Amino acid sequence: MIDLHLHTTASDGTCTPEDLVDRAWTVGLRTISITDHDTMAAVAPATAAAHAHGMDVVPGIEITSVHDGRDVHVLAYFLSESAAGLQELLGEQRRARVERAHEIARRLAAVGAPIDLQPLLDSNRGTAPRSLARPAIARALVAAGHATSTADAFDRYLGEGQPGYVPHTGPSPASVANLVASAGGIASLAHPGQWGRDDLIPGLVDAGLQAIEAYHSSHNSDTTARYLSLADEYGLLVTGGSDYHGEGTRRAEFFGVTTLPAERFASLMEMVSCR
Repeated sequence: MIDLHLHTTASDGTCTPEDLVDRAWTVGLRTISITDHDTMAAVAPATAAAHAHGMDVVPGIEITSVHDGRDVHVLAYFLSESAAGLQELLGEQRRARVERAHEIARRLAAVGAPIDLQPLLDSNRGTAPRSLARPAIARALVAAGHATSTADAFDRYLGEGQPGYVPHTGPSPASVANLVASAGGIASLAHPGQWGRDDLIPGLVDAGLQAIEAYHSSHNSDTTARYLSLADEYGLLVTGGSDYHGEGTRRAEFFGVTTLPAERFASLMEMVSCR
């Protein structure tokens, strides 16, 4: 089985790269991609752990872009960490995430839900900094006793329209797709059913988008069918995965269940081999 959308402690997952590989092997996955938010820090350790099992790892990352104030996630595969412009973009993303975390903390304190931000900021430093994301802040809210679970933290504090919500700032999805394509990677629009802006897909294709994530844990069968049809219409490859963040997280039950069909992965590899 194949899962090209997984997260570790390098961003907002709860599993270390090694633990995630072990869990993936246990549920029957044999090809995986670590797609942490705005960092590739877990790719190397996950690859080393996977090789011990005889598993394959596709280098990946989930890059945050912004359109009309909303996050748009672009998955990038087969991208080198030394790709032109990538580290500059990721450095700016990390700086923006720190500024966002400070503002979220200020807003939470204002409504009587202060958190200890310093441990999260410390994890964003060093030679392999974590990508600071809202799930980490949600866990801090739970630790401080302001929420009963991360889901509760999002529902009452961090989700859109809630007092601690601060929108991302960042590059456009078109510019991210262009950067990935120019560097020889494959850019795939992550969980497009959550974005709901199918009208913008043609422009992304023009910018360099080469794939779309039709198979995702948040997509029902009708949504998957719609994006498979759009992939055919625009000549896009298809990617897919569970978007697993660890046990006890949202949609964790789809780990080892929502996967990419082998024939779709073969098409992806054929594209790579032709380069």
